[in-house]
This record gives sequence, structure tokens and C-alpha cells, in this order.
Amino acid sequence: MISKDFMWGAAMAANQCEGAYLKDGKGLSVVDVLPDAAHGRWDMLYHPEKYLGRKLDFYPSHEAIDFYHRFREDLELLAGMGIRAFRTSISWPRIFPNGDDSEPNEKGLAFYGELFDECRRHGMEPVVTLCHFDTPYALVEKYGGFKDRRAVDAYVRYCQTVFERYKGKVRYWITFNEINMITHIPFLGGGILLEGEENKPQILYQAAHHQLVASAIATKTAHETDPENRVGCMLAAGSFYPYSCRPEDVMASIEKNHENYLFIDVQSRGAYPGYAKRIFSENGIKLHMEDGDEALLKENTVDYIAFSYYSSRLTGTGEEVKGKTVDGNAVTTLRNPHLDITAWGRQIDPIGLRVTMNELYDRYQKPLFIVENGLGCEDIPEPDGTVSDDYRIDYTKKHILQMQEAMKDGVECMGYLPWGTIDLVSAGGGEMKKRYGFIYVDRDNEGNGSLARRPKKSYEWYKRVIASNGEDLD
Repeated sequence: MISKDFMWGAAMAANQCEGAYLKDGKGLSVVDVLPDAAHGRWDMLYHPEKYLGRKLDFYPSHEAIDFYHRFREDLELLAGMGIRAFRTSISWPRIFPNGDDSEPNEKGLAFYGELFDECRRHGMEPVVTLCHFDTPYALVEKYGGFKDRRAVDAYVRYCQTVFERYKGKVRYWITFNEINMITHIPFLGGGILLEGEENKPQILYQAAHHQLVASAIATKTAHETDPENRVGCMLAAGSFYPYSCRPEDVMASIEKNHENYLFIDVQSRGAYPGYAKRIFSENGIKLHMEDGDEALLKENTVDYIAFSYYSSRLTGTGEEVKGKTVDGNAVTTLRNPHLDITAWGRQIDPIGLRVTMNELYDRYQKPLFIVENGLGCEDIPEPDGTVSDDYRIDYTKKHILQMQEAMKDGVECMGYLPWGTIDLVSAGGGEMKKRYGFIYVDRDNEGNGSLARRPKKSYEWYKRVIASNGEDLD
């Protein structure tokens, strides 16, 4: 039985929905210099140095779906579904345009104040990510992003500013979106450029350490600012299965899971895990810690584990799988022959959500919070404009059922916030064609369209799910 205070909700991110990329004093973020898929976005995620400084035709985040000007209309639509919690992010460069300005941008602070007030007016609990792939680009140019310890100071000052400003308006915070992504897509994860670096693992794990220290200080500051604040870490989750029952494959899956859990181990347990020493030694990594870092990490662990889940992953060691890994949403994986895949190559595994939830809860014994889950696919409106997205209803229903099974297993779960509840720009390809929402936005990959919103079939379905507290899934 799901408790009455369970947070059924919705999730979005500033860089994928707000637009207004230089409006009212906002500075550039790393996402604002990423083009769309047609102009190299996928390649730029992994090799940003090849594109920076070039003039390209279309930058999706510059206008996105114009949530900046339409947030009242959009929150009204979410309220119509009965949404209880709304996850969004604050764009760091909207508050500090260069990341480390002497004074915050008052117009940016005022915008989010109005946004959170509007959430409260509709009875929605804001769940706010402090850095969702939104490192100020000026810090990339000045310091190399989180390569440099000075980025920690800038981040902490930003956090302190918004904690004080929104005291009483926001109680649930997430320090970094999908912190483990810094080793997979480092430019998005922390403004990291690797061209010319001889020991790339050294750079990535040192930058990750800077983020972990920044997260611990932010957690401490949030708790000191308001004892009602609850701070979570966030993992791009999805357990690695072994390709076979060969012991080598089982061990390979453990090692792959370790790579993802390492950062959450630090944030949740307060220290680097034992296996980190082996990862560091085998990759020539000598982590530099300043005096007090270990105590900071130990004394300022998070209150809950937030995570995104889209699919499980698969790894193996035998000759039959060599060279057969594919992109699995920034994390490479083997194809699981027992799973269906989407048009974008994402494997669909609802039971994997239950597996992941059990593993996370067994590991950390802290409340879990599903803050992203959804199906990205092409929605084609009917001639009358309606969108009959039964495939999305089926996907979401099966994942909610497995979430409920995990809760029956004894897993404590705070809420379920499906991703992209209003269609938005996808993080990977910068596309509008790849849609996640229960609400359709009239916008195409080239930036054409009226931006008009209209509910899909899934909108009314999710409304019934919330009203029944998860009992009516038909």
C-alpha cells in the first residue's frame, strides 16, 4: 500500500525546457554551446573540442519550449493531472552568469522565486536540482570547469545564495544531476575538456572528487540554512547484468556496477569504498585531497538517494560479445536478447527497475526517490491533433507496477517523477522528435511550430493513477 504522502509528480530540467538562454542577464551554460543532432551534437558530447568556437546553425536550448515565459500555463496543466511534486532545476548561470560573479543576478533569483511560489499555489512540492548539466560556460573558459578546485568555491557560493533565497519555498534538493555521468560525458557532467590530456582518468576522477566535496559542503550548508531541508544525491541508475552465468561475466557485472556506485557510495556512506583504491591504482590515478576533505565527506552524507532509471545494462567477457557494445544512453552496454528496444536503441526492462531499487536500498538503507523514468519516442498527432500514446501508458504502467513490487519487498520509496512530463529538448540529440511527455508541444527538430501545448492520451491516464494513489493503472 502506497502512503498518502507519496510524491507522484513530474520531472524536467532548466536547460531542456526554459529557453530564454540570454534573457534577463543569464549567462551561457555548457548546454547552450551544444548544437542539435544534425550539426554534430552526439559527437560533441564526447569530443567537444572539435566544435567549440564554431558557428553552427541551431542550438536547441536557446529557445527550447520557452518554459521561462510559459511556466504558469505549464504548471496549470500539471496541476490538472494532480501532480504533487515537480522536479526542475535552477540554471546556475541564470543566478551567476559567469559562475563566480561578485553579486547574483536579481532577475534570475526573482524568476525562480515566482516559479516556486506558483508550484506551492498549486500544491506541488518543488524538488530542485542545483546543477543539471548546467555548469556556467565561463567557468569552462576560466578554470576548465570542475577540473579546478576553484569551481567548488563558485558552486558552494551559488548554493548558499539559493538556499537562503528560497528558504521555506524549497525543501527537497539534489546536488548534481546523475553525478556518475562525469566519467561518461564529462563536458555535460562538469564542463570538462580532455583534449591534450595524457591521463584522462586522472582528470575525470579528480574533477569528480571536486564535485563530491562541493556536494558535501552544499549538503552541510542546506542543513544549516534550514533544518527542514532534505538533500539527495543522484545516480544515472540501471544495474549491469552478467551476459551469462560464467564467473568471469558475473565478476565483470560487479566491476561495472562499482564504476557507477562509486560516487553514490561517497555521498551516502561518507568515504571512498575499498574497490575505489583498485580502480585508482590500475588507472594511474592519484587523487589529491585537501586537509578536511575526508571529514567533510564523512560528516555530510545525503538524506536520500535520487536516481534516474530508463533501462538495465549488460556486460560480458567472452569472445561471443567482443565488439558488440552499443550506446545505452551515454553508458555502453551489450544488447539483451530478452528485451525490446525503442527506435532510439534504448532497451525496455521494467523488472530491471525492481532489481535496481532492491540493490540500491540493500546497499544504502536510505529512502529512494525515482526522479526520472520515461519512454522517449516519436509521437505522431492524429488529424484532429490528439496523440494516442498507448505505448507510453504501457511503459509507465509496467514500471509503476515494478516500483510497487519493490516497495512490497521492503524498499522505502519517496516518490515517482516521470521524465519530461511536458515534451522538451532531449539531452542527447537535442531533438524534439524524441518525446517523453504526457503533454504535447508543437515544436519540431528545426525549431518550427507554435509551441502550443495539448494533453496526450497518457495525460488522463496518469491523472487517474495519481487520483487513485497508484491503484488504478488501467
